Amino acid sequence: MQMFSRHRLTIAIIAACAFAAGFGLSQAREEIKRFTPLLVTSKTVMDEPIVYPAGTAQLTAGILALAPGEETGWHTHGVPLAGIVLEGDLIVDYGDKGTRTFHQGESIAETINVPHNGKAVGPGAVKIFVIYMGAQGLPTVVKLPPKP
Repeated sequence: MQMFSRHRLTIAIIAACAFAAGFGLSQAREEIKRFTPLLVTSKTVMDEPIVYPAGTAQLTAGILALAPGEETGWHTHGVPLAGIVLEGDLIVDYGDKGTRTFHQGESIAETINVPHNGKAVGPGAVKIFVIYMGAQGLPTVVKLPPKP
């Protein structure tokens, strides 16, 4: 099956979204020219190479919301993912690899295979816009038993 290049696919998605939101195609092209990269990397936060899974591509986008003090639970990911912290502060425990704190406005190329647990810290909730770059039939999150 012939696939679009990633660049052409990105432009097509942005143009379609802009058109659906009431913009004309010429305005969508203007929005693309104003693109500001927030994250450009080939490795995760734990220095793993980002490798796209085989199979039929499937992007899953959404917002992860955690109440103050709430945790994600220990998990890994079945596919590469990136996120932007929209609100709040998040501390992620990577076990023997240490912890990292992510603040509002920061981008994350999250680890795929290193077990980790995120926790909302601070007085407010945490909201993270997340995009999983997966394939049909693959899990985005693989839950693990709690660490002792």
